[in-house]
Amino acid sequence: MEEVEERFSSKALEDFRLIDMAVDGDEKAYAKLLQRYRRPVYHVILKMVRNVDDAEDLTIESFAKAFRSLSRFKKDFTFSTWLFRIATNNTIDFIRKKKLNTLSIENTYTDDNGDSVSIDVEDKNLNPQEEAIKAQKEEIIQVFVNMLPSKYQKLVRLRYFSELSYEEIAVELEAPLGTVKAQLHRARELMYDLVKNKKEHI
Repeated sequence: MEEVEERFSSKALEDFRLIDMAVDGDEKAYAKLLQRYRRPVYHVILKMVRNVDDAEDLTIESFAKAFRSLSRFKKDFTFSTWLFRIATNNTIDFIRKKKLNTLSIENTYTDDNGDSVSIDVEDKNLNPQEEAIKAQKEEIIQVFVNMLPSKYQKLVRLRYFSELSYEEIAVELEAPLGTVKAQLHRARELMYDLVKNKKEHI
């Protein structure tokens, strides 16, 4: 223990204490960790995706993933380093998935000069890694969705599971875009609240 105290700052040691308390079931410890790092994580993600709505979604996912794995956290490095690594890796997966996946078909035909021309067609199938990421994300979010009021559950499922854009959700629900964004924002706030104390007070 003395070696740990010598290696880390007082803030890092406080994080370790909160982690031990959270793993033992102290809900207030989760709340303190969330309060301490929510804004920094959000700003790091926002710099990567440059979209407020996506950054808020990814912040929720990052904390959900971190809290689910908290019992496996090793005190070989700071909690903030571990948390930011989870957040950035999750965001990189998101960015990679949003980019157009193409499947190259070589030597399909030759042009007038006799050169072979390849055709790129969109590959809409997820590779095994992407399928695993999607399944894991759905499993994490499902825990929180089931605890939301029913009026928010469909909205969240369309956003996280069906992966519809805000515009597509508005069309699907025949609701104004502004209403969809406002209600999803409220749903995210409720999910943050559930992460913090898991009380059925909504």
